[in-house]
Amino acid sequence: MKIYQFILCSLFVIVIGCKGKEEKKENIIEKSKTDIAIQPEWQQLFNGKDLSGWVPKISKHEVGENYANTFSVKDGKIVVNYDDYHNVFDRQYGHLFYNKSFSAYFLAIEYRFVGEQIADGEGWAWRNSGAMLHGQAPETMLKDQDFPISIEGQFLGGDANSDEERPTLNLCTPGTNVMLNDSIFTPHCTNSSSKTYRGDQWVRATFLVLKDSIVKHIIDGKTVLEYTHPQIGDGGVENFDPAIKEDGKPLTEGYISIQSESHPVEFRKVEIVDLNPIYNNKEELQATIDALLKAEKAN
Repeated sequence: MKIYQFILCSLFVIVIGCKGKEEKKENIIEKSKTDIAIQPEWQQLFNGKDLSGWVPKISKHEVGENYANTFSVKDGKIVVNYDDYHNVFDRQYGHLFYNKSFSAYFLAIEYRFVGEQIADGEGWAWRNSGAMLHGQAPETMLKDQDFPISIEGQFLGGDANSDEERPTLNLCTPGTNVMLNDSIFTPHCTNSSSKTYRGDQWVRATFLVLKDSIVKHIIDGKTVLEYTHPQIGDGGVENFDPAIKEDGKPLTEGYISIQSESHPVEFRKVEIVDLNPIYNNKEELQATIDALLKAEKAN
C-alpha cells in the first residue's frame, strides 16, 4: 500500500511539475510576443543638423525656393523666422514638406513660439502654426497657392500675460472635409479640448493617422480631437490647380509639412512611427498604439 501511495505521489509531483513548466513556457512566449508588439521604431524626420529631406514651398515663390531664408537650422532646431522679410509678410504663407508620403503613422512634433509676429501678419496668425497631414505633394502646388490641400493639426500659443484660452492641436481643413461626430464637417476650423500652452514653452504634439479611417490629435497621451474619413473637398485654399482638387476623393496618404504663417516658431523634433507595415495586423497595431500612448502619458 505504501509503495502504491508513493508511486501516486511521485506521478502527481511529475504532472504538476510538467504543468508548471508548460505554464511558465507559455508565459514566456506570451511575454515575448508582447515585447515584440510594443517596441515602436521611431524615425527621425529632422536630423538636427540641416534641412536634408525637406522641401520648402512658399506662396508667391516656386517650389524649392527658401525665400528670405524662412526655414533654417540653428542650435539643433528648425527655425522659422522673417528677419529678411523687411517687415513685409504680404501673405507669403510657407510650408516645409518632408519628401516622403505616409499613410498610417504616429507623428510627434515638438514646437514653441518665440519673439514677435511680423508687422503685417494677420491677427489670427499670431502664435499660430501647424502640421499639415495627408497633404498634396509640394511639386503639385501652384506658385501663388497659399496652403496645401491637406488636413491641419493647428498649433496655437497662449499669451503669458493673459487668461485668454487658446487650445492647441485644433483642426483646420484647407481644401478638405472630414467626418466629425458622425457628420460631414464643413467649417474651416474647430477647436480641440486641449488646455492653453502659454508663453515660449515647448509643446509636444502627437497625431495618430490611420489612412482615411481615423485621425486623432493627442497631447500628453490624451486625445483632444478625433475625426474620420478625411477627403478632398470644400474651400479654405486659394490659387490651386483644379486638376489636383478632386472633391470627394478619400485621403488615404499624403505629405507632412510644418508652417510659416507670420509668427516665429521653432521645432526641435519631428519624428514618426510608420504603422503601415503592421496596419493589417490589428492585434499588433493596437498593441503598438497602446504602447505609444502609454509612453506619451509618462513623458
